[in-house]
Amino acid sequence: MRPILMKGHERPLTFLKYNRDGDLLFSCAKDHTPTVWFADNGERLGTYRGHNGAVWSCDVSRDSTMLVTGSADQTAKLWNVQTGMPLYTFNFDSPARSVDFAIGDKLAVITADPFMDVTSAIHVKPIARDPSDQTGESVLVLKGPQGRINRAIWGPLNRTIISAGEDAVIRIWDSETGKLLKEETGHKKTITSLAKAADGSHFLTGSLDKSAKLWDSRTLTLIKTYITERPVNAVAMSPLLDHVVLGGGQDASAVTTTDHRAGKFEAKFYDKMLTEEIGGVKGHFGPINALAFNPDGKSFSSGGEDGYVRLHHFDADYFNIKI
Repeated sequence: MRPILMKGHERPLTFLKYNRDGDLLFSCAKDHTPTVWFADNGERLGTYRGHNGAVWSCDVSRDSTMLVTGSADQTAKLWNVQTGMPLYTFNFDSPARSVDFAIGDKLAVITADPFMDVTSAIHVKPIARDPSDQTGESVLVLKGPQGRINRAIWGPLNRTIISAGEDAVIRIWDSETGKLLKEETGHKKTITSLAKAADGSHFLTGSLDKSAKLWDSRTLTLIKTYITERPVNAVAMSPLLDHVVLGGGQDASAVTTTDHRAGKFEAKFYDKMLTEEIGGVKGHFGPINALAFNPDGKSFSSGGEDGYVRLHHFDADYFNIKI
């Protein structure tokens, strides 16, 4: 499995997202410029210029026409995927952290960081079909969690919003009323990442406490726990096989003591059911900050602190791994 090395970002990667067809890969980084690539050969298609700060996350509409990005410049932007032009800018009083389109793309959930005396908040924004009708109002604003909310996503059938972040608590909110339905202290340290299964029935959280956990999306029941040796910055789930992949880094204190040239930072694959490690993909020269599976399950990509996106198309024998 030879990775395709995709160089285009000047700063560490923060987020990766495939479109639903799996032919485009969108990447976000701290260099202000989200980028779109061909997902098969890693060729750079174009960039989305307009943000004035690190871009923390993105999502793409089901028909691949619209991109939404959240940035440290205190805005979230809607873009025309094809032309790269900004369509609309949502303004916040603090950095916009996580963005996620609802099923049907009529709503987006956007989280805003705590900043000075502003608390963190989860905003639900209506998304207009015609960008000229777009407004900035929120239909719902959820507050309560302490510290940053690193990720908020839509639950099954858009009925709920699932959020997690610095206070290590996973919360499920009613997306109509804003009522807090369930909460669970999921980890011992900050939850850095959250990825849901292709069918939305369960989701995976990754944390700085060196573990990842699998949860039921409706009941918030803990299903499985995956233990690693280093803090987890990114998680992804294969849509094809029962595989979970975790990417991470190391404690800041250990950065200078390890050999940085070795490309030691690996994406680790686990059997979803047995929670056993089944392999790893090395190559990044710094912690892995982003992971994404192609919707067809035949390739995955990782984004690192080193500014590279590595695109891996699986060999045939990957699909026959037996434990």
